[in-house]
Amino acid sequence: MGATAKARFEGTIQPWGNSLGIRITRPVSKMSHLERGDKVIIEITDDGLLVRAKTKKKRVRLPYSESQLLQGMTPKKAHADELPTPLQFCSIGSAKFNPNPSTILSNLFADNSLMV
Repeated sequence: MGATAKARFEGTIQPWGNSLGIRITRPVSKMSHLERGDKVIIEITDDGLLVRAKTKKKRVRLPYSESQLLQGMTPKKAHADELPTPLQFCSIGSAKFNPNPSTILSNLFADNSLMV
């Protein structure tokens, strides 16, 4: 890979549970912009191990906040008056609509107008 070293430090491989670990000192963590909990990628190379910070996805800062976008919004402006009525509040003809599937079928086929 041929990465140029900006700094070098020595450490000792030590047991960490059933694994092995190496401690990254504070100065090295600051120089490499690593913090507790950061994800890293460890590559095995001909020279040993190469540890790289896993690239963080950049958060896009949007020009407006949600509250700014909704400022002055009313149900009329949002066309809430055009939303479909929930099934339990619908009526068919003069009868109140019951969303129970068996009731729907019996109501639809009661006058045989929808029979095939």
